Amino acid sequence: MCYSAMVYAEHRKFQRETGSTLDIASYVRVFWTERGKDAQARRPRVPRAVERDLLEHGPPELADMVRQWDAREIQALEQEIFAQRKRVADAQRKLAVKSTKAAENDVRIGTDKVARALARLDDLRRREPKDRDYRIYPGTHAPVIVQEDGKRVVKLMRYQCRPAGKPAFYDSKFPGTYNARRDSLDGFWKPQYGSDHALMVATRFYENVEGPDGRNRVLEFVPKDGAPMLIACLWSRWTDPTGQAPELLSFAAITDAPEPEVAAAGHDRTIINIKPEHVDAWLDPRGDLAAMAAILDDKAHPYYEHREAA
Repeated sequence: MCYSAMVYAEHRKFQRETGSTLDIASYVRVFWTERGKDAQARRPRVPRAVERDLLEHGPPELADMVRQWDAREIQALEQEIFAQRKRVADAQRKLAVKSTKAAENDVRIGTDKVARALARLDDLRRREPKDRDYRIYPGTHAPVIVQEDGKRVVKLMRYQCRPAGKPAFYDSKFPGTYNARRDSLDGFWKPQYGSDHALMVATRFYENVEGPDGRNRVLEFVPKDGAPMLIACLWSRWTDPTGQAPELLSFAAITDAPEPEVAAAGHDRTIINIKPEHVDAWLDPRGDLAAMAAILDDKAHPYYEHREAA
């Protein structure tokens, strides 16, 4: 299902390796909307590597938007740390007099919340990249390549596709729409297939599999040849018919029957890795479904090595 992947994040790398330009408007749409003026607004989910690249090398207006989100979140985290440390200290004083379940819970919960807040502060303040900074999950926004006016363009889109014309509750009714099964391209995904194609560039992907003990394990799959994967995707531009919600760009990765080594590891799907020579045709499908099917049939077959993810 490709529930997670490690993606390219730096727009300069996209420009150098794919000849793509940055669509600033799609980034602005994610980082700044009318709801972004609300002090209670939730921060958009974007890989930290994308945000850090914007802070260091992005257009000034985008860097400023990220700095504003950072400042708002850092203030909230510092307030949370202060409140939870006080909660723990108060509970510890109570425990010094009498042991109660409520006080024990306050110590445990408060300590956990302080640890999580400190870890997030570290993510916001450090400059050294870590692997987790490049990870995306369903609901995360990620850079993807599309073609506009004959040129490759990088847009920031949500990894869970909400097809145009569908109600917003599709996100909860169909939570698996971050993946588009190949056998459903002519059905559920018919409006996008042959029309709205994209590519996500990733270095590895992750899958949930059941271990010998019946417990879930997360496996990391990496092409043995080390080449970046050009993952075939469909995308959509969703607009709210009432005009109350902001426009949403979103995408889904196409998956097919598993590669033998992926099946042997215990998973039943594999992303479709487009060959470089098919990129232009894939991004400009022109409704030619037969040609698109041929591209998907002629996908790349690097051997996917795997290990249990940390």
